[in-house]
Amino acid sequence: MPFRDIIGHEHPIAALRATVARGRLAHAYLFHGESSIGKQLTALRFSQALNCESISDGSQLDACGSCRSCQQVNAHTHPDFFFIEPDPDQATPQIKIEQVREIEQQVMYRPLIGAHKICLMNDADRMTIGAANALLKTLEEPPDHSLFLLISSRPAALPATIRSRCQALRFATPARTQVEAALILRREIPPADAKFLAMACEGRIGEALTTDTKDLRARQKEFLELVRPQSLQSTTAILSAAEAIAKADRAQDVLGWIARWIRDLVLIQVAGDRDQIFFVDQLVALENYARQAHTDVLLDLLKDIETTEQNATRHLNLHMALETILLRLRDAVMPQSASLPA
Repeated sequence: MPFRDIIGHEHPIAALRATVARGRLAHAYLFHGESSIGKQLTALRFSQALNCESISDGSQLDACGSCRSCQQVNAHTHPDFFFIEPDPDQATPQIKIEQVREIEQQVMYRPLIGAHKICLMNDADRMTIGAANALLKTLEEPPDHSLFLLISSRPAALPATIRSRCQALRFATPARTQVEAALILRREIPPADAKFLAMACEGRIGEALTTDTKDLRARQKEFLELVRPQSLQSTTAILSAAEAIAKADRAQDVLGWIARWIRDLVLIQVAGDRDQIFFVDQLVALENYARQAHTDVLLDLLKDIETTEQNATRHLNLHMALETILLRLRDAVMPQSASLPA
């Protein structure tokens, strides 16, 4: 079960195993990569493996998943394993200095029953300045028996002083075929649904395993109404749709659908792999739009959408941003058409 239930990430796991085998385990690691791709699960399995009671010496580093220690780590109740994450009840979830100081007090002492005292910090980039400074003091002079596993999908948001004291391991998004196979096996869904989920979630296996397929298809259908010629030709329709979407707090979701749609257009224009087209059942419509649009304009729009998504938490007016993007999209794919009043 342990490492075997992780989808992809063969290289980081091999690196961790080799490090332990050589007796060169670092005191702190930074697991970084896209969100929901298995970084936290790998850290959890690594923690189990280091303190597993059943794996014999000389065997490849892994965990049995069933001994008392493995079960306690999995449940976050092991006396030598500490799990920290932002408080989900906060408007802006953060890891506070009090959480870090509590861990500092715990790691000072030798392990009670395991080989290591391990602290797994999820979303480590959400530490407050005070929490980061407190952690830094511990990382500068870590106890020999301690191990810190920091998880982040935004490593650049961590202070450079923290990053410099961690051994970084980059986690890449699993191959789509791996995600599809896992979805078919674990969710017992048809291959078509597995492919749809894998592509919609862009390989984020954690998200794909929990996303409601029917809801996702319904959202896709709603989006397609936005990009019908009749909708795009009408400025009134665009502005009304943007307002309704913003009021329903779905602007970010729709921006994601627009980005997928533009990627499909560009893929067609550059004669890319048709198997990578997400809106494959809209191929005729996509080809019609692709013939009229300029690739450079689409790429600029895609870049601006990504920037908007990244800045969405900074009090950005998503309603206005969505209006602007939809109007620019209309101009990009229907350059010869005149806007209709309604």
